Amino acid sequence: MIKVDLVQKIMDMGAHQAAQIKVEDIPFDRSFRSLCESNACGNYGKSYMCPPDAGDIDELIAKAKTFDYAVVYQTVGSLEDSYDFEGMMAAGERQNDLAQEISIAFKDNFAETLHLGAGGCRVCPVCAKRTDEPCRYPEKALSSLETYGIAVSELAARCGMKYIHGANTVTYFGAFFYKK
Repeated sequence: MIKVDLVQKIMDMGAHQAAQIKVEDIPFDRSFRSLCESNACGNYGKSYMCPPDAGDIDELIAKAKTFDYAVVYQTVGSLEDSYDFEGMMAAGERQNDLAQEISIAFKDNFAETLHLGAGGCRVCPVCAKRTDEPCRYPEKALSSLETYGIAVSELAARCGMKYIHGANTVTYFGAFFYKK
């Protein structure tokens, strides 16, 4: 079952590229959890959508594998130079806005979905986990592809997408999982 219209609609919403993939073809790798534990991004233990709070890696992979298909999409942002942190953050915000738009547009079209984004959850400026409060927007919160053990560079290749779009660009990925 190919949801070409879903791919096209996501492109029309502003994705640079989008492609459907069978979940059985998605590259999962539990070693991503050790990368999270190294806390390179600074979110380990500080966000409900990141490890360890997001859940056991094997359980997350098993959950993702209950779906039949995913539409993988990407956005590409231009940067002034490779140190343009503000440009990276602005591009990340555009990716998150697109992810939220996709979630709202398609959540009622399927009995069950899983939407994974880029990096940590960006719904709130400061995750409620950091202030010892419950998640403010559990219906909007997104875990990252990496939190679920997905090798994004390999996923991009399997979807016929570039992982890197050249100098002075930043590329973000998301995936909308659904059952047929």
